[in-house]
Amino acid sequence: MSFYTSLSGLKGAQTEMSVISNNIANAGSIGFKRSAAQFGDIFASSPNQSTRTVAGQGTRLNGITQQFTQGSYETSEKTLDMAIVGEGFFVVKGAPPSNAVTYSRNGAFTPLEDGRVVDTIGSTLQLLPVDADGNVTDRTLGAAYDLVIPKASPDNPDAALVNVSVGTDGLVTATFADGSEQTLGKVAMASFPATEGLRPIGDAHWQSTGESGQPVIDSPGSGSMGAVRSGAIERSNVDITEELVMLIAAQRNFQANAKAIEGASTLTQTVINMN
Repeated sequence: MSFYTSLSGLKGAQTEMSVISNNIANAGSIGFKRSAAQFGDIFASSPNQSTRTVAGQGTRLNGITQQFTQGSYETSEKTLDMAIVGEGFFVVKGAPPSNAVTYSRNGAFTPLEDGRVVDTIGSTLQLLPVDADGNVTDRTLGAAYDLVIPKASPDNPDAALVNVSVGTDGLVTATFADGSEQTLGKVAMASFPATEGLRPIGDAHWQSTGESGQPVIDSPGSGSMGAVRSGAIERSNVDITEELVMLIAAQRNFQANAKAIEGASTLTQTVINMN
């Protein structure tokens, strides 16, 4: 039985090293959230056995959970680069025909030729409608629409676009050559009852699941939503020093379990060779 007990320890240590290696590999990824492996002990006995005379049977992986702590910020020269200061995710929509809605902490946005503002995987940033005073009029996912930067003023086609600004409350405003302004909407953000239940799909994007619950849609700075910082991006929340220490500990754990298997093998061989 000691073989299988130590084997479970080997598998656990190997899984932990894989998780830590992935964290280290993504230390430079925008908006990446580190993960941690969680383990539990295995214990089994029959109803007639005393638990004082039964040893445990190893360990098992209970799950790999993401740590949604805040990453550090890096200043950017692009206005449309945005970082979330606090809780929440950007709401982005994929290309037709799927139009899949995902949620992201990767705020590296770029305008396309047609005016749409997309992230690194080509999904379009979503806005919420506002009134003349900049107040959100509809906080549902169905009301969100693509952020499209106009090339000229809607009232004066000869007045070209000169600037786009994003406030801390997510209000996106376009300024034109004739001095006029157009309010485009507020950046749509989402929060979840159980953030750890989100399903990662890569590039700091997640999908909602039954475990995460349905998204709560609102604008930055409202409710539990964090503010938006224009001209900045959020780096990963990986601490290289901490990860390296944990990697060394996982390696030692692996070596110890391998040594236990070696010891059990030696003892078994000795018993077999006894006359």
